[in-house]
Amino acid sequence: MGIAKLKPAKSLRLIAEERAAKKFPNMEVLNSYWVWEDGRFKWFETILVDPSHPAIQSDKEINWICKNVHHGRAFRGLTSAGKKIRGLRHKGRGAEKVRPSQKAARKR
Repeated sequence: MGIAKLKPAKSLRLIAEERAAKKFPNMEVLNSYWVWEDGRFKWFETILVDPSHPAIQSDKEINWICKNVHHGRAFRGLTSAGKKIRGLRHKGRGAEKVRPSQKAARKR
């Protein structure tokens, strides 16, 4: 909760995406969004896509997720929540030390 100034490195939304991806290993995480919260919990809906489904493979707008490079997107920070945590929402001037990763920028 940040009382002892120790905060998690991942957002709760990213943790929810990873849990959904772990529970359904045949699906890929497309995105997620906030649904509800109370004093104790936060609920997120995660959109999962089955890349082996024929309807997904034939759809030209979503069949990009069927490629092998998109396997395990949630664990590699390639969803919207992952990109936000990694600081990749910024482009152009001021974002030079963000891409390809903050760790790579520190090594330079």
